[in-house]
Amino acid sequence: MSLPPILSSLRLPVIGAPLFIISNPDLVIAQCKAGIVGSFPALNARPASQLDEWLHRITEELAAHNRANPDQPAAPFAVNQIVHRSNDRLESDLATCAKWQVPIVITSLGAREDLNAAVHGWGGSTFHDVIDDRFARKAVEKGADGLIAVAAGAGGHAGRLSPFALVSEIRQWFTGPLALSGSIATGGAILAAQAMGADLAYIGSPFIATEEANAEPGYKQAVVDGRAADIIYSNLFTGVHGNYLRGSIEAAGLDPDNLPEGDLKMMDFGGGNGSKAKAWRDIWGSGQGIGSVTRVEPAAALVERLLGEYLGARERVLSR
Repeated sequence: MSLPPILSSLRLPVIGAPLFIISNPDLVIAQCKAGIVGSFPALNARPASQLDEWLHRITEELAAHNRANPDQPAAPFAVNQIVHRSNDRLESDLATCAKWQVPIVITSLGAREDLNAAVHGWGGSTFHDVIDDRFARKAVEKGADGLIAVAAGAGGHAGRLSPFALVSEIRQWFTGPLALSGSIATGGAILAAQAMGADLAYIGSPFIATEEANAEPGYKQAVVDGRAADIIYSNLFTGVHGNYLRGSIEAAGLDPDNLPEGDLKMMDFGGGNGSKAKAWRDIWGSGQGIGSVTRVEPAAALVERLLGEYLGARERVLSR
């Protein structure tokens, strides 16, 4: 499968996933300059007026980088829009994205034909994240350009399906751009995603443990220290199933092994779980791939490590 021209400048076939609260202009700019797509949720800019400031800064800094480095231009950036009805900022945030002609819009928790048409109107591309083949078909029917297959083991809101099954089913009918999310934290895993049929890897949790990330030191260290067994899958905190760090659940006074069911009605990205702990702020999201994260480092250093591992893995495969 071939990628659209907008993604032709990538040094590594990776999209840095939009991390609620954590992704900020510093991280996005570092990711893009390092050669991968950087992204952030529009809701991270608070108050809403700050979104305009963020997009101004990102656009200007990447343009300046490209003028100074014509042979190594930055990768494009993306803004994540939550389409769920709980997001009362969607229309105004989309208008701000239109003002700055955001190259890529990632949509989550709902697909809308009018939103896709609006992004196409300013020349942008849309990627929609899905957890199964049914949602993938609906997204493409409503005009999404690309898909993000969110498989088991992904950080934050995640699906239940094996990446092998999910990618295989989608590729039976979809030939457009496809990214894969779920426990990808090494260059070898990026290559494996491509071998399965994905064009891009969608990586989030390793970027929590970067210097630019807006995460408290304890959260970053928990990712460094954590293993796959430390990840708990629950829908308690937002009403949608997601993966969270066991230690943060325990710190909130809850039993990770005996969590009640959540309710989609409490989707407010702020909790509603009956305790004072709030999702993402106190209950820390993370994927199962964190066993490969061994230190806190600059985002550029993480990308370089992934690139070296990716090239090494590809060379080993080709030499067999």
